[in-house]
Amino acid sequence: MRIERIDQLLIGRYLLVQIHTDAGISGLGEAGMWGYLEANAAVIRAWEPYLIGQDPRRIEHHWQYLYRNAHFRGASVTGALGAIDTALWDIVGRYYQAPVYQLLGGRVRDRIRVQTQASGATPEEVADAARAEVARGITAVRVTPFRPDFPRMRYDQVIADAVAFVGAVREAVGTGIDIGVEIHRRLSPAEAVALADELKQFRPLYYEDPIAPESIQSAGEIARAITLPVATGERLQTIHEYRELLVSGGARFLRVDPCLAGGLTAAKKIAAIGESFHAGMIPHGSLSTVGTAIAVQLDASIPNFVVQDYLDDDRPPKNDFLVENLRLENGYLVVPDRPGIGVELKPGLVDRYPHMPRAIDTPLHEDGSVADR
Repeated sequence: MRIERIDQLLIGRYLLVQIHTDAGISGLGEAGMWGYLEANAAVIRAWEPYLIGQDPRRIEHHWQYLYRNAHFRGASVTGALGAIDTALWDIVGRYYQAPVYQLLGGRVRDRIRVQTQASGATPEEVADAARAEVARGITAVRVTPFRPDFPRMRYDQVIADAVAFVGAVREAVGTGIDIGVEIHRRLSPAEAVALADELKQFRPLYYEDPIAPESIQSAGEIARAITLPVATGERLQTIHEYRELLVSGGARFLRVDPCLAGGLTAAKKIAAIGESFHAGMIPHGSLSTVGTAIAVQLDASIPNFVVQDYLDDDRPPKNDFLVENLRLENGYLVVPDRPGIGVELKPGLVDRYPHMPRAIDTPLHEDGSVADR
């Protein structure tokens, strides 16, 4: 069996990849650098001369060959690897007529607990959204506790607002529902420590990305200064970064994105490193329903899985991408038993959902300086 062709599909805000073989078996993957998909696409095109004619079953070899081809690193490389690697796993699963999780060591759970996003411009709106999610069976909700004009707010307003948002959600959902607090890297270290102290009364499951991820040392300093468990890692790209993050004490939960961190080959290794530090896995899911299906194969096969992002996968337009969507039952995704990653694309998606290039609209603080997104 040899690789014959690689198709790239820019669908809406997503880059999907299909790898076709001379055996009539095709595999589906997704690139993970959602901010600059065109960069992932360019890297994949550069790799085509190597990949065409190769045996798709040599996944680890191809991963190492492409990653080590040049001394350049970064999300343009690992995001492209995420697409190629997951498509190869899909091919191999279909070739052996087995779900990918079987090839990763077998299933350790029958269903995958999900967390959804409770959104709104005010504490009341977010509380109503959380209440609606719980009413449909969701047992974990994620909250971003800031108003839309956050970049122009001052320190005391930020702290007070965040407490109001999370407090309103806890009051709305009561006990027995996990709340994840997603900070989106918007705080300084001093603000992150102060806010964590205020939020611990609401018993959040995790405190996500309180500061920008540029410094692993700073992440460790923040995590050691607070009592809330930190979740981070969605922007990290290599097993080495995750190892150093854990050594620094910077995370209790790893937010690995399989499509950004080099695919299932790398994500399985990251999960094992996390397991050795007693760290839980909360895979990141800002991509299409294909990305969610890929993550479910990881979730089903690792012992330290906690909860999976499920962000509008059952709402338009994302619920229109697959021939058969993953089944959500009472807050859990049923692990599919179909070969490969278990999903098929509907035809005609490129025409129905033209590519939507990402706007350059970085937020600014009140004084005109740049804020993190």
